[in-house]
Amino acid sequence: MEQDHFDVIIFGSGPAGLQAAIHAARRKVSVLVLGRLPKSSLYRAHIENFCCIEGEAGADLLRQAHAKAEESGAGFLEEDVTELGKEDEHFTVKVESSRILKAKALVFAMGISRNKLGLKGEKAFLGRGVSYCVDCDAGFYKGESVAVIGNGSAAVTGALTLLFYAKEVHLVCETLEVADYLAEKLQESAIQIHEGRKVREIVGNESVEGLILDDGTSIEASGIFIELGAKGAIDLAAYLGVAPDSETMKYIAAGKRQETNVPGVYAAGDICGPPWQVAKAVGEGCVAGLEAAAYAKKA
Repeated sequence: MEQDHFDVIIFGSGPAGLQAAIHAARRKVSVLVLGRLPKSSLYRAHIENFCCIEGEAGADLLRQAHAKAEESGAGFLEEDVTELGKEDEHFTVKVESSRILKAKALVFAMGISRNKLGLKGEKAFLGRGVSYCVDCDAGFYKGESVAVIGNGSAAVTGALTLLFYAKEVHLVCETLEVADYLAEKLQESAIQIHEGRKVREIVGNESVEGLILDDGTSIEASGIFIELGAKGAIDLAAYLGVAPDSETMKYIAAGKRQETNVPGVYAAGDICGPPWQVAKAVGEGCVAGLEAAAYAKKA
């Protein structure tokens, strides 16, 4: 039987998340890391300014850290988080396969979302039909036709959510990258899937009227939702009432112990703000892992 209860669940398998996993697991608590190594911004980078190494490919560093975390006792699950909640003394974590996990402490370490496509019309129609958040704006499109752009869990769950509001939902993606459960739900739904296609342009006058695909196909839609990859940390944190930083509202506010305003929830790495450096991510991950483990032992 698969384990569903953990002391610490870590979101993100970049340098911050993996370092948090290593230190938390070495404190002899049960640790699960959610994420995929290739999704880390470090995966395709080359590191030359991190102490103790001459220079190394980011992918190699991540694989070494993954192995070290496993040796320390951490478990891994390559699925995205779709929803968070709180039940009694535990946090509940719903992943894209619809499995519900529970944890005493959480660590947000999935980096920041860089979700703009740079499409013609994308910037011009922002707030006038272009949105980056289905959960925020779905209600504005009751009885209308909409389109979702993206190939990950955020896009598919967003498209499924929009079925409760819109009369017609399109999903445009090059290649679907979701768990079998979500893929099956998508295929069984009324969503019109345009797989293997890219969006060339978002069109309209005063507001969005549709989009044009790379093969010349036109899709009528009054709402365009750009949902790339997994749900962002800020979106997920909002489920628990985790506060963003007061200056930019783009990052999670964390203290010196990487603690957030919600007891048992910690954050580390890029999601806590610049500079975007491996050294910072690793240091914050170390602190977050140790603090999360200590909290879980007391809980």
